[in-house]
Amino acid sequence: MKIICIGRNYAKHAKELGNTVPTEPVFFMKPDSARLPKKAPFFYPNFTKDLHYEVELVIKINKLGKNISKKFAPTYYDEIGLGIDFTARDIQQECKAKGLPWEKAKAFDYSAPMSQEFIPKTEFKNLKEISFSLMKNNEQVQLGNTSDMLFDFDDLIVYLSQFLTLKIGDLIFTGTPAGVGPVLIGDHLEGFIGDRKMIDLKVK
Repeated sequence: MKIICIGRNYAKHAKELGNTVPTEPVFFMKPDSARLPKKAPFFYPNFTKDLHYEVELVIKINKLGKNISKKFAPTYYDEIGLGIDFTARDIQQECKAKGLPWEKAKAFDYSAPMSQEFIPKTEFKNLKEISFSLMKNNEQVQLGNTSDMLFDFDDLIVYLSQFLTLKIGDLIFTGTPAGVGPVLIGDHLEGFIGDRKMIDLKVK
């Protein structure tokens, strides 16, 4: 199982970080050790002083595929969950300034907590109009909708499968909307798809 993360898939988020809006998907990887075990607490890493939340919809690949065409892309996933792409923003900025890879800012242990529940996509009336959000300490900090994606689920599957063989159980974090920001020890994060709570996480 691999975790593939899409960057800059919402134009407003790209702009809030001072990045250009991409003309093709930007992706990076997280190892399987980035998953937070079920019911395990999330501890603030000791190597960063600027940890940021980024809430994202996550699709789960259900069959083996390579060089997938747009026509068949919808058949490669049938469930949608929610995840948080935790980012050590201070480390990421240092790496970017030096022209270095920034895996240590994104791919560290437990940096990708996600919902235990994945919702069958048949429960959604329209995959291009899925609302999702993040609350921090009972205040909404992020609100996204798939209608604002630069590249939709199918586009991502087509693009990624040119470079990577997609396997059963692979997870694709599909990008975060605007509103990312820092967390502190003691913060309470709650993630929603529509009105359904998918993530309930305290930072320790």
